Amino acid sequence: MKYKKTILPSGLRIVTIPMKGNPTVTALVMVEAGSKYETEEINGLSHFLEHMCFKGTKKRPSVRDITSELDSIGAAYNAFTGQEYTGYYAKASADKFDTVLDVVSDIYLNQTVPSAELEKEKGVIIEEINMVEDDPKHKVHYDFMRIVYGDQPAGWPILGPKENIRRFTRDDFISYRDAHYVTSATVVTIAGNFNEKEAIAKVKKIFADASKAKKKGKSKVDDLQKEKKLKVFEKPLDQAHMILGVRSVDLYSDDIPALSVLRAVLSGGMSARLWHKMREELGICYYVYASNDNYTDHGLFTVSAGVDKNRVDVAIREICAELNRLTTELVQDKELKKAKETIIGRMYLGLESSDDIAQFYASQEVHKEKIRTPEDVRKEIEAVTASDVRKIAKKVFVEKNLNCAIVGPFKDDATFRTALTFKA
Repeated sequence: MKYKKTILPSGLRIVTIPMKGNPTVTALVMVEAGSKYETEEINGLSHFLEHMCFKGTKKRPSVRDITSELDSIGAAYNAFTGQEYTGYYAKASADKFDTVLDVVSDIYLNQTVPSAELEKEKGVIIEEINMVEDDPKHKVHYDFMRIVYGDQPAGWPILGPKENIRRFTRDDFISYRDAHYVTSATVVTIAGNFNEKEAIAKVKKIFADASKAKKKGKSKVDDLQKEKKLKVFEKPLDQAHMILGVRSVDLYSDDIPALSVLRAVLSGGMSARLWHKMREELGICYYVYASNDNYTDHGLFTVSAGVDKNRVDVAIREICAELNRLTTELVQDKELKKAKETIIGRMYLGLESSDDIAQFYASQEVHKEKIRTPEDVRKEIEAVTASDVRKIAKKVFVEKNLNCAIVGPFKDDATFRTALTFKA
């Protein structure tokens, strides 16, 4: 799939991916700003600002002005915040491209952060935090990040603490926006059925007066771990939710293709190792999956599961055994091929729509990666050998780097600590 990258003198990057015959078009603006760019005092502000960008602009003064215009063309639209980026997008039928681009760029460039809406939205954000706290599958993720990274941005919740949300002022938002929402940190991505030349010209015009200030950076993550970590978070539940994981590699690492194949061996469908062991053999859980998350200066490989509260120690022991097995045994040819085909097939299935394509390219470009097309990814995955998988397993599955968070009806963690080991 061909794409074009245009860099303006201001530093703004435009990535265009024409998809002839596609009935839709997506405009996505992504900026290099997220919870890692916060201090403890403003933790939660990146995500809160994402909400506020929909609350009014100079051209569209109210939230209803924005949402009604998008709804009137049948658009799908939203925004999202991570540790290292924030994105705003809208997708509609191809003939509605001008409206999609105009609204998305407007909420990014011209948000007014009205004080009255700010005070109301505090309640919305606090309820979002409450929702996460009440959902053990979400709560255990934030608990796990805190265990691994401690009191630094990588360990803080993206939503922030309630006390921060309550005290934020309009000036906090304006200061943060001015420090981070600048052209050198911004990527405008357009994917779908559109005229590429005209689209680039329109983006240039719309963003002509965007801030060219110097981007404020972030602190490097302290990624050193000296010993295993495990913590239980007591909550009266009928099922225990857990995440077990180790430090991995950053998103610029050459090891990512091999780690992707390793993950698929463990968690690439209902025939993969973790599903077969935990659900089919042991009958110990309903969900189990592995994830590999890579950031600009660190990474995490994790296994998440909701398990029988009376068999958590068994679950930990069996997951550790499956991970450790990959450090000693070569994956057989048939299983290796299946894992590769799973990755490639699901990648293409996940890139059928213009919004998926836009995010695929934007998420690479915003971090100044070398953009890899889906075909590039396919070739990298196909080149992975069984030896590559075992090599990366030995590199990341290290005893002292084990971490585990458990949410459930527990007061004591001694049994779980004994189970958390790669030693036979």
